[in-house]
Parts: sequence; C-alpha cells; structure tokens
Amino acid sequence: MSLFNIMKIASTGMGAESVRLNTTASNIANANSVSSSYEDTYKARHPVFAAALDKATNDMSKGTGVQVLGIVESNKPLQAEYAPGNPLANEEGYIFKPNVNIVEEMADMMSASKGYETNVQIADTTKRIFRRVLQLGQGQ
Repeated sequence: MSLFNIMKIASTGMGAESVRLNTTASNIANANSVSSSYEDTYKARHPVFAAALDKATNDMSKGTGVQVLGIVESNKPLQAEYAPGNPLANEEGYIFKPNVNIVEEMADMMSASKGYETNVQIADTTKRIFRRVLQLGQGQ
C-alpha cells in the first residue's frame, strides 16, 4: 500500500466522521424542540457508511476508504406528551417531541470525535514519513 493510498483512506475517514459529527450535533440541537403534529416533529438522523472499494481492482493491498451513502431518519417512535396549556398543542392537547436520546447522541459524538482524531493522526504520521523519505533522498 502506498503512502498516497493511506492519505486517501484517512481523508475519507475524516470526511465520514465529520458528517457523523454534524448529524449528531443537529440531533442534539433539536432534542428539545416540540411540534403540534407527528409529521412536523424533528426525527433523529444517522449517517450510513459503506466501504468505498476501488472499482478498478479487487486488490485489498490498496486498502479501502469509506463513503457516506446518505443520512436516514430514525424509525423510533416520537414522544407524545399531553400538555393542553402549551401553545403548540394540537386539538387534543398533545405536543410531540423528537426521538433523540441525548445520552446515545453524546456517546456517538465522542466516538465520532475519536475516529476523526485517529484519522488526523494517521495523516500526520504519513506526512512525517513523506518528509523522512524526502530527507533520505537528499542525503541527510
């Protein structure tokens, strides 16, 4: 595996973790929002990743990056709460809250942050190796 492939794989990992961090941040930001209808209520979102296999060859020595296939909404049920005094309550007196679990989202954010950090370290290490190879070529 060449050093260029390592940089490419690390960069796809950073991109994927960045999408994961942004999606998690959006979920946390909307965790306390309420709505008067089930359809208009914010639903938790999660990115879907897949291995970005090199289509030109099946040689696994080249490594495999990651690609974001999309972002899907959670199918967990929303929380309905009886709050007839709330200005957003529907005709029956219910408000709807998102299906966002703050504890799960924080754990996911920490995991995504560590994944991003690991990919940055891989890219930095590869960059140092590039520098050392160039210095060897100069006779230093």
